[in-house]
Amino acid sequence: MLKNVGSETARRMGSGKNASLTGDLATFEHIVTDVNETFLWRMDDYPWARNVWNFHPEIEIHLLRKTRGLAFVGDHIGEFDPGYLTIVGPNLPHDWVTTTEPGEIIQGRDIVIQFDPARLRAITQAMPEFNQLEDFFRRTERGLVFTGNTRKEGGELIERMGHLKGFARLSLFVNLLDLLSSSNEYEILSSLEFAPKLDAERLDVLQRSLIYIFEHLASDIHIGELAELAGMSESAFSRFFKKNTGNNFTDHVNKLRVWQACKLLSETDMPITDICFEVGYLNISNFNRTFLRQHKVTPSAYRKLTSQRRPVRTMNSQSN
Repeated sequence: MLKNVGSETARRMGSGKNASLTGDLATFEHIVTDVNETFLWRMDDYPWARNVWNFHPEIEIHLLRKTRGLAFVGDHIGEFDPGYLTIVGPNLPHDWVTTTEPGEIIQGRDIVIQFDPARLRAITQAMPEFNQLEDFFRRTERGLVFTGNTRKEGGELIERMGHLKGFARLSLFVNLLDLLSSSNEYEILSSLEFAPKLDAERLDVLQRSLIYIFEHLASDIHIGELAELAGMSESAFSRFFKKNTGNNFTDHVNKLRVWQACKLLSETDMPITDICFEVGYLNISNFNRTFLRQHKVTPSAYRKLTSQRRPVRTMNSQSN
């Protein structure tokens, strides 16, 4: 078991950035749907106790209503923005991380819809039209993110459900399933190769490893540190990490560092050289090369593009 990682983080839950990785360790999420409802509809603030790397047998439709951040779905790591609409199939690990200030709560960041596909399969004999969803359910096993009009219309349907109950809410749910299942406006998130072994011990070690990486992202972190804390050899931990995140250790760290760099490039006027060292790179050439490989543009070009979309905050204004 991974030792001495995360206890201090857990104690500080909600008191600093990346709060979703600082609470209870990831585990199986037990979802309770009301006996009179086919699905669960819930609006969540951020962060809260269930904002962790988690999985469950239910299918989850997830609308990110506010802020930007990093989406983890299976072995996928990518950015999300307001209006991000995704569906995650049974037992596919997932998490959505937003950097927050100490004590900051983002009201109503998420709307979550969760449902057991077996309950819908059970009514196909009486309502054979529901059988058309079977192919869609299989596609959700890798996670899908929706784009274009599907994203816009899907988000509107999900928002409207919150004001309704009973059959009126169910009617919109059926409309949502019809919209998502018939749409071609989506991207597949997780790879076919991603197939973690989801037992409690592995999840415990993995969650503690992710916490450690986030807390030490700006330092010269080495896989040997995590292997030692996990009580594994370096080669064994490397295989474990790849198997259970879908990414090798170096790629995972680079993706997180580039994501953090993107935030600083788009939201501050910090010099690019300073950003390079701030996110943990030891030289500018390595930073530029890694950034270009992930985003197909240089850091300076990325800053120019994003400056057209939202205002830049100075470092002084951030500290006020």
